[in-house]
Amino acid sequence: MLHAIIMAGGSGTRFWPASRRETPKQLLRLSGDRTMIQSTADRLGDLVPDARKLVVTNESLVEAVRQQLPELPAAAVIGEPCKRDTAPCVGLAAVLIAAEDPEATMLVMPADHVIRADSDFQDAVRHGVQLLEADPGRIVTFGIAPSYPAESFGYIERGQAVDSKTASDGENGSGGENGIESGSTAAYQVTRFREKPDAATAAEYLRSGRFYWNSGIFLWRAVTIIEALAEHEPAMLKRLQTIGQAAGSEEFEQVLQREFTAIEGKSIDYAVMEHHDNTVVLEAPFQWDDVGSWQAMARLNPADEQGNTVLGQHLGLDTSDSIVYGGQDHLIVTIDIDDLMVVHTPQATLVAPKSSEQRVREVVKKLEKGDFERYL
Repeated sequence: MLHAIIMAGGSGTRFWPASRRETPKQLLRLSGDRTMIQSTADRLGDLVPDARKLVVTNESLVEAVRQQLPELPAAAVIGEPCKRDTAPCVGLAAVLIAAEDPEATMLVMPADHVIRADSDFQDAVRHGVQLLEADPGRIVTFGIAPSYPAESFGYIERGQAVDSKTASDGENGSGGENGIESGSTAAYQVTRFREKPDAATAAEYLRSGRFYWNSGIFLWRAVTIIEALAEHEPAMLKRLQTIGQAAGSEEFEQVLQREFTAIEGKSIDYAVMEHHDNTVVLEAPFQWDDVGSWQAMARLNPADEQGNTVLGQHLGLDTSDSIVYGGQDHLIVTIDIDDLMVVHTPQATLVAPKSSEQRVREVVKKLEKGDFERYL
């Protein structure tokens, strides 16, 4: 059966001051009427019932996540006692799910992406499941065809097309010389994963046509990821299995605290993906945005006649090409400004040129070291 794992432990520091420790990016409404984590759960449609959804988040956010996703059982929200990156996160989910469903297939998704349309995403997942049915030892990932030479994403280099006859429908499968097709979707063997490149390398990746942005969305059988961790991260897996053995007991939280804290943090890319020799990349048929910084607001929300993207109450005089974010009970007034970010919250306000958006992380680091930690 298909199970969905939503990774919701990120801090979203580039969205400060709206994104803070108690309300990180995934709990905010940045596009549409639903928060990011709600939209992620909604995106599954009828692919996965609520009983087979699992959210892994920070322990301080468990109650907030449960409030935003009240349809999920309380036990479906697991709180990590500390940050240990994505490999322990998905490994823990695999151990817990495999104990209940040894043949489980896992769909792993970050909680802070915007994907459109939901139907295209669901079609891509169904195609990925077919690929796993044909070869259960595979790992399937979703690649985003790059539209510009991005330096802020990891990349996936594609190799040979996966022949249509390897799909689950066998000799009757539909496809062509460019790979298995589901609508406009093609599948390829992964040659290698590439780290975030410099500008020249990113431009070469774009020109070559062989590279995708790494979406961080994966499909695999739970047993596959457990076996991979056993091979490449045995110490990590041993602690995760100890946690799994305590699931449902009165000692679970204590064991989780002790064992998870002792794990060395590592991303799933480093721990597994770069070593696994049977990985397929599906060219994503859906629109994707990782919503990495405030300028994503302009991509995701309609602008007014002056090119301003506004969430909240705003009155602008000679204001253009700016991002204005605030609440419904506070009016932001701007006069004679252009190409700025103006972000107001009850605790802090950010004003900066849009070109300086990457420096928001610097602000957060200074707040951590100074006398302003209460504003984090």
